[in-house]
Amino acid sequence: MKAVFIIFNQSNTERVQYMFDRLNIKGYTWWENVQGSGTVDGEPRHGTHTWPEMNSACIVVVADEMVPTLLESVEKLDHRNTALGVRAFVWNIEQMV
Repeated sequence: MKAVFIIFNQSNTERVQYMFDRLNIKGYTWWENVQGSGTVDGEPRHGTHTWPEMNSACIVVVADEMVPTLLESVEKLDHRNTALGVRAFVWNIEQMV
């Protein structure tokens, strides 16, 4: 099993939900109003007057063989509008109950 942590501009919320539906991903945890900035050329997202946009983040735990399909979908979403920024990080899950 793998955990996939996805961070995205809140304007992509419906697209991320659609992606989960299309891939039949039922279990996830979602955080709204996540602040941050991209590591390469991302603008800060702080919900302030100067940097008004905000991110959301979610984590899903999926079977190893699902990871490439999920990452491909995230990459397609990122290419749809690179200025919004979508990133995914994959972690090993050692145990689960």
